[in-house]
Amino acid sequence: MQYTINVRGRLLDLSQPLVMGILNATPDSFYSGSRKQTEAEIADRANQIVAEGGRIIDVGAFSTRPGGADEVSLEEETERLKHAMQIVRREQPDAIVSVDTYRPLVARRCVEEFGADIINDVSEGGITGIVGKEIHEEGDMFQTVAQLGVPYILMSVQPTLEKMMQNFAAEVQRLRDLGAKDIILDPGYGFGKTLAQNYEIMNRAERLLELDLPVLVGVSRKSMIYKLIGGDPTTALNGTTVLHTVSLQKGASILRVHDVKEAFEAIRIVQQLG
Repeated sequence: MQYTINVRGRLLDLSQPLVMGILNATPDSFYSGSRKQTEAEIADRANQIVAEGGRIIDVGAFSTRPGGADEVSLEEETERLKHAMQIVRREQPDAIVSVDTYRPLVARRCVEEFGADIINDVSEGGITGIVGKEIHEEGDMFQTVAQLGVPYILMSVQPTLEKMMQNFAAEVQRLRDLGAKDIILDPGYGFGKTLAQNYEIMNRAERLLELDLPVLVGVSRKSMIYKLIGGDPTTALNGTTVLHTVSLQKGASILRVHDVKEAFEAIRIVQQLG
């Protein structure tokens, strides 16, 4: 699919899939290999992502791991992101940086002050999902995205493809009515779905292309892999690569990953098949 998104005045071509590398400035993300807190760890990870073929660095500071993570205040999340993004920008000034947050105020500060280019929101706009049905006192994420004029990753927490597409259609229309332009869809594997539902959605994931927007897939080392075949996040790389390959064949434009080199190689091989 021929997609482009506007990243601060630069057109990012998604006609060939891209890799988004995960950088978690947290002590408790579900995969220990992604946790980076010291200045040296953050710098090394940012440089590794780019060196291995990643085009986007996704920085998060609030774990949404299954089973729950320690509560992080808005202030603490903001400080973690400020610290991490300053280092990422210093080390990789030309990299595209996304901020992984569901809080509108955090997202705004990251874009306006810390150099974030994209907002990656796991809460489906705060309407429902991983953060509960609370109404954010700090504002509305859709309005924030539209005001900032940056690309937005809209992740679904819906359990079926039919419900997901219905919600996506309504949410994308609302975003566009507000003035948002660059929207990326994420089916939200592992969020609000059973093991079977995750695979049912992936089996028909090409239907998401009917919405005529780029699709991001985040399955890296998730429980949908190791709950099926055994093991844990540390042993789930092979299963991750299998699902990346399937996702690419079904039209994914971005892979959000822990293991950048392996994902980049999967893209090259699938692209070679034509």
